[in-house]
Amino acid sequence: MSYIDDSLPVDQILCGDNLELIKHLPDCSIQLVITSPPYFQQRDYGGGMGNETDVNDYIGTLISLFRECVRVVREDGSIVFNIGDKYQDSNLLLVPYRFALAATATDLVRLVNEITWVKKNPTPRQFTRRLVSSTEPFFHFAKSDQYFYNPKAFLAETRETQHSNKRENTNIGQRYFDLIEESDLSKDEKSLARIELAEVIQEVKRGKTKSFRMKIRGIHAPPFGGQMGGRTLQLKNKGFTIIRIHGNKLKRDVIETPVAAVKGNKHPAIYPVELVEEFLHLLTPPNSIVLDPFMGSGSTAVACKNLDRYYIGYDINPDYCKYAQQRVSDVPDEKQYKLKGM
Repeated sequence: MSYIDDSLPVDQILCGDNLELIKHLPDCSIQLVITSPPYFQQRDYGGGMGNETDVNDYIGTLISLFRECVRVVREDGSIVFNIGDKYQDSNLLLVPYRFALAATATDLVRLVNEITWVKKNPTPRQFTRRLVSSTEPFFHFAKSDQYFYNPKAFLAETRETQHSNKRENTNIGQRYFDLIEESDLSKDEKSLARIELAEVIQEVKRGKTKSFRMKIRGIHAPPFGGQMGGRTLQLKNKGFTIIRIHGNKLKRDVIETPVAAVKGNKHPAIYPVELVEEFLHLLTPPNSIVLDPFMGSGSTAVACKNLDRYYIGYDINPDYCKYAQQRVSDVPDEKQYKLKGM
């Protein structure tokens, strides 16, 4: 039985300068750092960060913290930063991408993905010379190729049973039988094509396969560019190829949620707990330790408590710390305080 290292302030929100607090964490002790720093010249968060007069100074401050985040993250861990953009003199500064380029320029990490948060209910504004901003990027960085990754759990939906996927349509794939007969395939090739076509039709009717497509030499064009891949070789050697479609939902780099509204919230910019939970599903196993160096309203801590992860949070504003602590305390705690396999 392995208990939490007493040197780690797990399930605590500490008030103070995050650049000083993070120095107390040991190397390679955190599975995931996920955070949303104060945006450049957007709001007064009650601290110095975000109030810089020059965007390069803002990026420089962020990179100083980012280097510490890289230090404390495990080799199989990840870092996720959400950065907002800023207009200055009617010019979009592209602050998030300046940060992402500066982060990768450290040569400490690789940028795995930019995940776009699409806000279903952006702030209603009526601009006459530009469109309303309704997206923000989340940048996923990793220290090595060994980062924990569970895409099946990302934006997961209830799986339909095979029974519910069954199809009774007796005309499934029948047009391909006609095309086989019309083709210039040899007698043996046509015979094999009919056998494999009948097999895949039965798979669809039983619900094992959602759908399929068939390509026949001389009837359908080969893949664009003539690449000699497996399907191109099948067309050449067998006279046909069958493409099974299993219906697995593509894991796109987009998360769509409404902007969060929490009663009594004292923080001017709160991101949804559901948003954080998707990254926890994707990038952490249960009982992992997650750090948010800009805890703010406490969304990361709430998400961790919901999903049996441990959190460490920092914020320089005492009011935000107090509010976040109260918000987390309202979440039922069913977690056992021990770590497995850490």
